[in-house]
Amino acid sequence: VFGKTFEQYGAKLGNLDIAPTATTLKGAAVYIIVDIDHEKDKPNPNPVTTAEVEAISQFVKNGGSLLLMANDSANCSLDAFNQIAKPFGIFFTNKSINMVKNDHYPTGLQPTGINEVFTSNLDVFLKEISTLELSSGATPLVKKDKDIIIAVAKYGKGRVLAVGDPWLYNEYVDGRKLQNQFDNFKAAQQLAYWLLNK
Repeated sequence: VFGKTFEQYGAKLGNLDIAPTATTLKGAAVYIIVDIDHEKDKPNPNPVTTAEVEAISQFVKNGGSLLLMANDSANCSLDAFNQIAKPFGIFFTNKSINMVKNDHYPTGLQPTGINEVFTSNLDVFLKEISTLELSSGATPLVKKDKDIIIAVAKYGKGRVLAVGDPWLYNEYVDGRKLQNQFDNFKAAQQLAYWLLNK
């Protein structure tokens, strides 16, 4: 569903099933990295290399948009995400919040506020989120109390958005699971628009 949102704005989708390099990222406007595998997911997950980090950084510096959608530490490699996110001043912590039990969805309720990405205040659902720590160049976009949930960074001509949960699963945006109080579909539309339009 999230992919179709990009297509509605005129984008063409593609999968990058090989390592990111200047060549493999050439021609892309947006690069999305979701839930990087760790040893629990896959016996020999591909490590993130210095060359890949440099290629991704250069992609953003040249004007690309990068979306990093991690997960809690039990379900993805935060070490790999942190290697990629470091040049942009973003760090995924081991602290997880919004620990939803069973289907108690209100635990995952999070207002976005009005900001550069979300043009209206939306009530969205995110659960088991790795919180973020920021250094120079990155700014918080959405917070829960003192915890940073979503952050953005400008880098060269491009920009980055990082969030500690891959929260736009089909079942969370197509109305199958969530109650009507959640605006994940609208949030997906506004996020895709922001990523595509600089």
